[in-house]
Amino acid sequence: MTKPYDLLVIGAGPAGSAAANLAAAQGRSVVLVERDKIGGTCLNYGCDPTKALLRLANQLHAARAAAPTGLRFGTAAADWPAVQSYLHHVRNQVRGGTDAAVRRQLAEQGIDVRKGVARFAGPRELRVGDELLRAERVLIAVGSLATPPDLPGLQALGYITNREAVNLRELPRRLAIVGGGPIGVEFAQLFSRFGVQVTIVEQALRLLMKDECALAERLRKLLEAEGIGVITNATLTAARPYRQAKQLLYTRDGENGALQCDEIMIATGFRPALASLRLYEAGVATNEHGVVADATLRTSVPHIWVAGDAAGGYQFTHVAYEQGRLAAENAFAEHPRQFDEHVIPWVTYTSPELAHVGRTEDELREAGVPYRVGVKQMRDVERALLIGQPEGQVKLLVGDDGAILGGHILAAHAGELIAPLALAMRAGLRAADLAGTILPYPTLAEGVRWAAEDALG
Repeated sequence: MTKPYDLLVIGAGPAGSAAANLAAAQGRSVVLVERDKIGGTCLNYGCDPTKALLRLANQLHAARAAAPTGLRFGTAAADWPAVQSYLHHVRNQVRGGTDAAVRRQLAEQGIDVRKGVARFAGPRELRVGDELLRAERVLIAVGSLATPPDLPGLQALGYITNREAVNLRELPRRLAIVGGGPIGVEFAQLFSRFGVQVTIVEQALRLLMKDECALAERLRKLLEAEGIGVITNATLTAARPYRQAKQLLYTRDGENGALQCDEIMIATGFRPALASLRLYEAGVATNEHGVVADATLRTSVPHIWVAGDAAGGYQFTHVAYEQGRLAAENAFAEHPRQFDEHVIPWVTYTSPELAHVGRTEDELREAGVPYRVGVKQMRDVERALLIGQPEGQVKLLVGDDGAILGGHILAAHAGELIAPLALAMRAGLRAADLAGTILPYPTLAEGVRWAAEDALG
């Protein structure tokens, strides 16, 4: 057994990588354990490859729809193997090189890297393969795994998740996506624009249940107008082979239905990847959501911390990154700071994008909080017309005192437009501050200003 490390980090996704880098920069001895590839799910199988694929899918879609603008591109088609080669290149660019090269770079920064599955062998000991590592402090940042539904016949029939979906050797002709959250919706539009016949099956009453209802429904209509099938309020009952293909059986409004497809993608959610850790050997408490921790990210064992998806909260890369840095700081701090989750924005990267920060109308009504609504339709924003993307709207929810309670944007580049709203909320700015700010013309951001003005009456 080697000399004890100051910090042992389990998982090299955004949380673990951020923590290891920060601790090493402060002169701590760090060992980083990763069972798969540096970068975790987001870089290799999630956020990053899907955004690259969405860009290509959107370019293909724009080329096919360019005739009304007077442009002619000939036959717009996709060479899927070439797309996959490009995707491999993009992953390495974002990562900073191949997985092996990045591991060498980390070693040069003073971070020891071990590839393998980490298992607790005691409160301060972890076994990775045949090696026993000891550390004064441990950070659990293992991320999460896709959770398939308990559906009769599904395991035998076979399915894919986001991990396989971004690495398909060839595209299916018909794809059924089980789950209408951000992942399911993004993949639906992505594959549809590459020519796949896509149908989303969702158990809830609508898509994107955590987003503003009116905008989520508006996005659904846009997806359906593109030819994407959407079946909501549907309970799956079985999966079975059907004429050399696959079939999903479901019930909806008391009636039985069947959906034929060539491949099934599961996008029903993720669970923290804790099963292999043997947390009981260290006495770390867990619940149905993940590792139990306090507001400073300290677990039930004082020298063990948790960050990212393993903490059982927001499953976002940007949250994992911030929690990883905070956990690494707190692990050595005399007075640990609490993680501030007051303002957590998120984006569904469809076209148009759907961005969210703060509370929704449903949440405000349920809490009995009085509010006013400010709206600006994107078709009334000149820049949106000029770039040919007038779909959507900006919707602000403002308290009686002018405080911004929630911001919701369905628009081109909504992920960029939500940034000033997140900053305004975090800084305690008011709707009047947004309405009174002079912005350059023509920009999409004017939509945010005019929505704030509308909320003030």
